[in-house]
Amino acid sequence: MTLTLSARNLVKRYGGVVALRDGSLDIASGEVVALIGANGSGKSTLSKIITGAVAPNGGQLLLDGAAANFPNPQAARKRGIAVVYQELSLIPDMSVAENIWLSHEPRRGMGINWGEMRRRTQDLLNLFAGTISARLEPDTPVTALPPDERQIVEILKALSSDPRLIILDEATASLDTNQVNRLFELVDQWKAAGMAIIIITHRMEEIFRVADRGSVLRNGETVGSVDIDKTDERQIVQMMIEGAASPEDIRMPKFPKDAPVRLEVNNLSGGRLQGVSFSLHDGQLLGLGGLQGQGQVDLLLALFGAIPFSGDMILSGEKVHFSHPRQAMKKQIAYVPGDRGREGLLMIRSIFENLQLSSWSKYGLVHRRGEARKDALEMATDLSLVYSSLDAPVSSLSGGNAQKVVIGKWLLREPKLLLLNDPTKGVDVGAKGEFYALLRRLSEQGTAILFYSSDDNELLGLCNRVLVLHEGLIRAELSGERLTRANLVGASMGTRHELS
Repeated sequence: MTLTLSARNLVKRYGGVVALRDGSLDIASGEVVALIGANGSGKSTLSKIITGAVAPNGGQLLLDGAAANFPNPQAARKRGIAVVYQELSLIPDMSVAENIWLSHEPRRGMGINWGEMRRRTQDLLNLFAGTISARLEPDTPVTALPPDERQIVEILKALSSDPRLIILDEATASLDTNQVNRLFELVDQWKAAGMAIIIITHRMEEIFRVADRGSVLRNGETVGSVDIDKTDERQIVQMMIEGAASPEDIRMPKFPKDAPVRLEVNNLSGGRLQGVSFSLHDGQLLGLGGLQGQGQVDLLLALFGAIPFSGDMILSGEKVHFSHPRQAMKKQIAYVPGDRGREGLLMIRSIFENLQLSSWSKYGLVHRRGEARKDALEMATDLSLVYSSLDAPVSSLSGGNAQKVVIGKWLLREPKLLLLNDPTKGVDVGAKGEFYALLRRLSEQGTAILFYSSDDNELLGLCNRVLVLHEGLIRAELSGERLTRANLVGASMGTRHELS
């Protein structure tokens, strides 16, 4: 089980682009090391070299004191290295068991031992007992699972190879609080058993919760290593990026009390929702809080016409009932999904095509492609998008820049009501700062914004008002002095009285 791994001065180039110019990392059995850096800093490239997904152009990788060269992930896995990917590697139409054991299935003679595979899968699922639903079983198709349970399957897939080193790349991004707590309990157990763990996360509190050390990258270089118990958030952020913004740095402007009501909802039910009522004014940023899966996403989807609902929806004084997103789009409503890879982008298409996904009808036939390209270029500039060419595939972008494309394609339609589903998930602090500034600009322009975030700091720092959902109901409406962390957390847990 023992392991020592050392990445020394690793270099990776893609043509003329240097993705990693000097990446270094040391880890041994029984350690948790956080790989820290902004999007595009080289974290993913360094982890892909360690797992054999890409080959370095320079530097050295040592495993157990000897030079290691992994031509593919299978070779790394045979040496005890596994990874939980940020963008899931699961095959939707295959079962949970088939995904977990793909390419290393338990065998019986020349065939697969299906009974043994199901038994081992259930043993793995039991690790998350109490945090997953009854539908998560060995024979369940992955496509039938919600994002949090797909993420758990991804974790168990990596664990199934009995690794000596596991890399958790944004493994908590889709998990609720109970699932995150359970994962970190497992991390403590793995550490005690001698496993080495590399964690990549944009949630600072997770770094301080589980990591022993942090290795910080900036612009493709490892700029330092810190002992977590001897540092603080400010020092790490300063190492990561200059002038990083936090939600508290960019308060939303106070919307005028006489601002028109853009949206009024009365007794809306659908999905998990059980009769939700509220109003939203032009220029207001209204937050949706609570633990994941309490109806926040169902509310956004219902308003966008993506799921059936009952109840009244009044938009700019007009009673509407959308049964398809096209109807909502015609009324200048935009929805930014939480899973950019599966719901927000066509990963094999160009940046230009993705920016124009929602707007092609505006330009007519191909002879107006030049106008569409001009608008896309202006949007890319407005969003400070870092890219090589509009014709480059959107998959070439870092996570933060890819998320800018998801948002930009909707801003090209000039929405009056913007529905945001956890838009900063998996986005670094620098890109978050730019996003916060964008929200402020939209608010000042009068855009009404309904904003779900799994990050309580964002809700507390950005929003004029927060609706806290619990079991499909609005448990609390917080604003002004009542918008505190204690009240937000208490309402999220179903507390019926305010704590501060």
